[in-house]
Amino acid sequence: MIIKEYRIPLPLSVDEFERGLLYAVSACSRNETGGGEGAEFLVQEDFTSDTLRPGQTVSGTYTKKIYRLRSKAPWVLQKLLPAEAFEIHEESWNAYPYCKTVLTNPGYMKENFHQVIETLHLPDNGSTENALDGPEKREVIWVDIADNDIFGAKNYKKEKDARLFEPEVVERGPLDDDWIDEHDPIMCAYKLVSCHFKWTGLQRMVEKTIHKQYPRVFGLMHRDAYVLLDEWYNMSMDSIREYEEETAHVLRKQLADPEKRGTTCDDDANNNK
Repeated sequence: MIIKEYRIPLPLSVDEFERGLLYAVSACSRNETGGGEGAEFLVQEDFTSDTLRPGQTVSGTYTKKIYRLRSKAPWVLQKLLPAEAFEIHEESWNAYPYCKTVLTNPGYMKENFHQVIETLHLPDNGSTENALDGPEKREVIWVDIADNDIFGAKNYKKEKDARLFEPEVVERGPLDDDWIDEHDPIMCAYKLVSCHFKWTGLQRMVEKTIHKQYPRVFGLMHRDAYVLLDEWYNMSMDSIREYEEETAHVLRKQLADPEKRGTTCDDDANNNK
């Protein structure tokens, strides 16, 4: 099992990002779903738990989704694994500012594959050490939403360039080279990711390949939350929830459409190294 910590600073407050995150997840799902691939919502309901975070009782929203991702996977995995391997089940407990997501593949890998993503959102620029009590020797990876290199040249869109974006509804940006140290407000999403893929001869390679995609995956999601700020900033939480419900219906229709949508992991040559 490989465990890494990702830190994603954002030019937002923790309170603002709660709405921005929910909106961006729904918007991203719409953009990435089509042609039988992408996200399908199965369950969304309230929960309360005293076991999710030991010693604490937390409440929030539980969701269950299925992601069908074959064409979005790295080419080496597409060649090695059958189609069932790319149907990922996601269970997520959003007790913001803490969230936990578990990814499994019950149709193929069963108990031999799982990923756990724990997230904590804090009002700092990434300066908190071991916010999620990970192992001391974990690798820490910084994800800068203003670094266009992590997204790949074919994913570049001027309107989503955080170095150029200046929202209309509130004074923010554009983000320069020193924005992480100088911006106010500032927050950071800390993500502790453990990846377990049990398959003799392939385990280490597949776990490394999966982790290699996370800077782009996390970068795209968090960058979108920022550059879509004009769309969600004045929305209430009730309006955000309505948008999520609408998205669930939209995704069912898009799954049946023949056109595939969204990014892949093979847009750039350097992602195949």
